[in-house]
Amino acid sequence: MLHRQSGAQSDFSKGGVEANILRLAGPMVVAQLINVLYNIVDRMYIGHLPEASGNALTGVGVTFPLITMIIAFANLYGAGGAPLFSMARGRQDEDGARQIMGNVFVLLTATGLILTVLLLAAKRPLLYLFGASGTTYPYANAYLTIYLCGSVFVMLGLGMNNFINAQGFARTGMATVLIGAVLNILLDPLFIFVFGMGVRGAALATVLSQLVSAVWAVGFLCSGRSLLRLERRWLRLRLDTVKQVVALGFSSFIMSVTNSAVQSVCNATLQGYGGDLYVGVMTVINSVREVVQTAVNGLTNAAQPVMSFNYGAREYRRVRRGVIFTTAVCIVYTVTVWALLFFFPRAFIVIFNDDPALVAACVPAMHIYFFGFFMMSLQMAGQSVAVALGRSKQAIFFSLLRKVFIVIPLTLVLPRLFGLGVDGVFLAEPISNFVGGAACYLTMLCTIWRQLARGERECETRAVKK
Repeated sequence: MLHRQSGAQSDFSKGGVEANILRLAGPMVVAQLINVLYNIVDRMYIGHLPEASGNALTGVGVTFPLITMIIAFANLYGAGGAPLFSMARGRQDEDGARQIMGNVFVLLTATGLILTVLLLAAKRPLLYLFGASGTTYPYANAYLTIYLCGSVFVMLGLGMNNFINAQGFARTGMATVLIGAVLNILLDPLFIFVFGMGVRGAALATVLSQLVSAVWAVGFLCSGRSLLRLERRWLRLRLDTVKQVVALGFSSFIMSVTNSAVQSVCNATLQGYGGDLYVGVMTVINSVREVVQTAVNGLTNAAQPVMSFNYGAREYRRVRRGVIFTTAVCIVYTVTVWALLFFFPRAFIVIFNDDPALVAACVPAMHIYFFGFFMMSLQMAGQSVAVALGRSKQAIFFSLLRKVFIVIPLTLVLPRLFGLGVDGVFLAEPISNFVGGAACYLTMLCTIWRQLARGERECETRAVKK
């Protein structure tokens, strides 16, 4: 009886499209926010360490590109496999769906182990490349060394949770990150302040929390509570399945990798033009962005399995309704957030650091960086539609366009023009939002939207003939 009820709830071709998306979006937004708290809470505590808070926060900020790289591989397999998994379920191909989930588990585990070894070996030159100085390197090194030892747990928790959500168990998916986040919040002050471990304590708390999250996610998928179980017989890699997963997940991977590249270029450029202070400013801005972007990530992630399932079931009208709903909600939310960040920037900054010099430098930087924030929602909405419907090449192109072809060149060039200096680094983001967001969404309307409209008409024609 439980399986029949769960199966009905996860049949996204039934009920209102908007209701299906919102049913998943609520828990997934909370889950995304909780997931952000893993590192955000670390920064909040580290940013208020006695005496060395500014340098410690900047040092941890320098590790972001490498942490983002680990998350990129989790997205490569998890975000690539989940839409394929949902499409297979929509076609009633349950063995194909299990094959995809099993292959993703193997890929996450093996890649996590490889990344741990490689990044531990190369961490020193990489941290200096990404903006560390002699003052901030000890903090960056201390945090990253421990964090890397938990790379496998980070990847399994993030990657496999996609398959919990894809089956309609959004609350269980939320619990995956909630359990770890609560544990992290409790362990952080204990390790950092009571045991006097500083940034090492923050990293250790995060790793232990991610371990618990990973065990919860994998345990659920292996249990009878999961509609489709993770079983040993599906853990043998198949080249065709791996290719499909990687091809579709590559856009999410590129988004994360290019975020890593942008962070490293920004930190290095800011180090040259403004020193450790402005690397700290960028750390705060990235932290604020991660928090306010959570709702958009959660909504677009919730829409993907609904659109993928309906696309596999040839319910094209429902897919189009999902696109319209997701876009409208994203725009309303990001416009609201933009207004809050513009009028009340200090309220967000002091959460992470209350040093007067850093706050004074951060306020104008935030005004520049978040200008036109709403245009980024068009990029995310358009790209999520492409991923949900298996348009991997289109999704990859627009991932590269905004970050690699717009942000990075502008970050390097603008500081040299018109005496912009550090302002040029922050100005690159809004320019990319307007250009990249508009290009991505308009292309989606001219290609995918038209294809869905044609498919809808063909289905209606066949129904009339019958």
